Amino acid sequence: MSTYSSLSVYKASYDFLIQMVAMTKNFDREYKYTLGESIKKETMEMIKNIYRANGSTSKKELIQVAREDIEMIRLDLRILQDFKQLNLRKFVFLNEKVEGISKQLVAWQNYSK
Repeated sequence: MSTYSSLSVYKASYDFLIQMVAMTKNFDREYKYTLGESIKKETMEMIKNIYRANGSTSKKELIQVAREDIEMIRLDLRILQDFKQLNLRKFVFLNEKVEGISKQLVAWQNYSK
C-alpha cells in the first residue's frame, strides 16, 4: 500500500483545493460564503475519503463516497458559472480538473473490485 500523499488522485484533489481557495477570494460576498465554502468543504471531504480508502480493505464504498463528493463539486461549479462568479475560461479549467479527478476515482474503484 502506498502512502496517500503519493496517490495521483490525492495530489490532483489537493491541487484543486488550493486553486479553489485562491479563486473564492474573488467571488461576491454572497457566493464566497455559500457556494465557495461548500466547494472547499466537499473537496476536503473527498480528500478525507481518499485517505480513508487508501488505508481500508473495503475501498469500493469509500471511493463511491468520494465520487459523490466530486459530483457535488461539479454542480456547485456550474451554479457559480451560472451566477457569473466564474468566467468561461476558469469554469472550463476547473471542470477539466474535476473530470480528471473523477476519472481517477472511477479507475481506482474499478481496480478495487
